[in-house]
Amino acid sequence: MTDPVQVIQPGAGYGYALSQEQRHRVMRNTYWLLALSLIPTVLGAWLGVATGITRSLHGGLGLIVFLGGAFGLMFAVERTKNSAAGVPVLLGFTFFMGLMLSRLIAAVLGFKNGPELIMTAFGGTAGVFFVMASLSTVVKRDLSGLGQWLFVGVIVLLIGSVINIFVGSTAGMLAISVAAIAIFSVYMLYDLKRIVDGGETNYISATLALYLDLFNVFQSLLALLGIFGGQND
Repeated sequence: MTDPVQVIQPGAGYGYALSQEQRHRVMRNTYWLLALSLIPTVLGAWLGVATGITRSLHGGLGLIVFLGGAFGLMFAVERTKNSAAGVPVLLGFTFFMGLMLSRLIAAVLGFKNGPELIMTAFGGTAGVFFVMASLSTVVKRDLSGLGQWLFVGVIVLLIGSVINIFVGSTAGMLAISVAAIAIFSVYMLYDLKRIVDGGETNYISATLALYLDLFNVFQSLLALLGIFGGQND
């Protein structure tokens, strides 16, 4: 089972140098690339489930592979975001994340109602995104101050996740999943608001941030649904 991944936010704060047309262009390109990123994610998850290639990645080994691959690819995305290689590198990152998610998906598919749980988690994640996207267009308050607190929350969440890998506490997993849903939902609003206000000028960085928000909300919802709603044969 994968654990919530740390978000590296691409910008340092809000800015208002972009025109309204430029902001709309960044938002439009971000939404298109975000939708495109779901394709390699699904392919990676399917490959992982079909081949069982990630089945042995558990405990400390799984954590090392997951964090090493995720942070390495995120660094590569940031380094190439202003070049033609930016989009392919980002899509490669989303394929890797789908592959890492396959262990959790395979576990949930082991339940009689596994496909329904996955669709419920997907629908719930889409619902969170819709709410946060709507709020980002109506909230007038500057949310840049949230960045520090959210980052601290993610660090605490990551530490708790690492500890729980070795402790193996179901109660700990529940607490981490609930906290992750709350933190990354607010992070989603924060990242969307940065785009709306013109604080993010690069749609690849914007897509990376939103993708991580969505990924963490989805996997945390799926983990909760598996724990509470999984039906054995």
